[in-house]
Amino acid sequence: MIKINENVLSNDLSPYLKQHKDNPVNWQTWSKEILEFSKQNKKPILLSIGYASCHWCHVMAHESFEDIETANLMNKLFINIKVDREERPDLDFIFQSSFQLFNQTGGGWPLTMFLDENGVPFMGGTYFPKESKHGLPSFKEVLQKISDAYKDQREKIVNQKDLIIKNLNLKKNSVLNQDLKPILEISLNNLDPIKGGYKGAPKFPTFNLFETLLYFYNTSNDKKYLTPVELIIKQFCSKGIYDHVEGGISRYAVDEDWIVPHFEKMLYDNTQFILLLSKYCKINSDSYFKSKLEQTIDFLKKNFLNKEGFLGSAFDADSDGEEGKYYVYSYNEIKDIENIEKFFEIKTEGNWENKIILVEKEMPTNEILKKLSKIRLQRKKPFFDDKTQLDLNCLMISALISANDILPNKGYLKLAEEFFLKIEKKYIEGKIHHSYSKDIVFIEDYAFLINAINDLSDKTMNFKYKDLAKKLSQEAISKFFIEDKKIFQKNPKNNDDIFFKPIDIGDNTIPNGNAIMLINLVRLGMMKEAKVLSDSLNGYLNIYKNHMMTAIRALDYFNNINSGKNCTEQGCKIDEKKTN
Repeated sequence: MIKINENVLSNDLSPYLKQHKDNPVNWQTWSKEILEFSKQNKKPILLSIGYASCHWCHVMAHESFEDIETANLMNKLFINIKVDREERPDLDFIFQSSFQLFNQTGGGWPLTMFLDENGVPFMGGTYFPKESKHGLPSFKEVLQKISDAYKDQREKIVNQKDLIIKNLNLKKNSVLNQDLKPILEISLNNLDPIKGGYKGAPKFPTFNLFETLLYFYNTSNDKKYLTPVELIIKQFCSKGIYDHVEGGISRYAVDEDWIVPHFEKMLYDNTQFILLLSKYCKINSDSYFKSKLEQTIDFLKKNFLNKEGFLGSAFDADSDGEEGKYYVYSYNEIKDIENIEKFFEIKTEGNWENKIILVEKEMPTNEILKKLSKIRLQRKKPFFDDKTQLDLNCLMISALISANDILPNKGYLKLAEEFFLKIEKKYIEGKIHHSYSKDIVFIEDYAFLINAINDLSDKTMNFKYKDLAKKLSQEAISKFFIEDKKIFQKNPKNNDDIFFKPIDIGDNTIPNGNAIMLINLVRLGMMKEAKVLSDSLNGYLNIYKNHMMTAIRALDYFNNINSGKNCTEQGCKIDEKKTN
């Protein structure tokens, strides 16, 4: 039974939704029932998408969703739905794409979208302040204007569904088996040769790009692919984006020098950091990088495990209502630590809001780290979102197996196998699902699960893994593969609670599910199926190339295997070493 005049989030399992359970807003959860109610009552929907560790989500919540006057206006004018983007990445993908369509710019969180009575978007934004500032209208002003527009133009808005779907559909051309390296060159030209990563700020890690560059270096021995990876690894390990005290990498840097992080720590960033660093350490075995690898794994083992023994999602950027409070230091706190200026850049005035974000000069001693940790442990720790996501936990298995090649005495392979046994028992022997609901699953869950099983198979030579990976691949094809478009859909084909069936071929916070499935199929020797998928992905390259780094790596791997070369998913054997 729908309780439209109540906030229904108190019983939801999502930590993000629980953060909003006491809002005076009559929040609903996404469901077919609430969409049908909206349709019957011809009332527009306000959809708010975020996640538990999102700083600006907290800001908007405090300013607007906790404000009685704003909440009353929302309740009067809209049906209000709250969505956890990590629980429903499909909804986030569709409505972020819609935002970009409407605004011709990148999106973000919180995402605030306005939908018609059928659940189709017609307008949207991200963060809206409570009062007008920085050229942004007040949220209350936005609410009233959009409500008025819907009343005045309802029929026109409702009738634009087909146009929106047409514009959201992926564009494709007929180019097949094209040269992939020129596409990669475009990304190389957009990189910052001095500071690393893409030019400008903010700076995101973009692990997919650097993994792809490593793959092409391993295939060609061309230093132009390795040089930007070497630079970014040094930046990741030494600058403020890395937590030198506990380990782990932050979401991104707000500046172009990688010093000031957005302090939240996401599982998807840290697993990919472990993967990239492990692969780099196969080329550069310097003990400094190995120590960062071990520290980050130890950090996840110590801090990210939830009550079930799986890895949760993220640590918040805020504590005690302040961004970064847990991680930064005052000069007075650390000035008496002997030799600290030898290891870190220390200024009396700090390097961020009169505080010190630690930037490494050289690898600190354990004694130094213990003293810094002692200071930090006196503070309140940021909120931990303990939500289990299957795809990310499987990514961690692959990361551990890769790290085991670098640090074979640390027991990472054994840990990976133990971790898989837990996943096997809950998800494979039970029902494969993404997070809380056993009825919700995505192609990424299957893709990364199969990938992890392939990694276990290669490392242990246990044939049961290959058999299981093939079985799950056939299951994924049955559930997600769209025959007429020759591509995997993000949702199962029987999903029916969204107006649009999303197909995702670009990397986002994690590598693309279609690209990973192509790698999986090749590794399993399912070349007939791989050929169909590779042809399809090729057709998107010229249009979406900047977002398809994992697909470029996957396509090259398929092409090389198909032509009889000696390759793995990490690169091809080079007969004659070349130096450029």
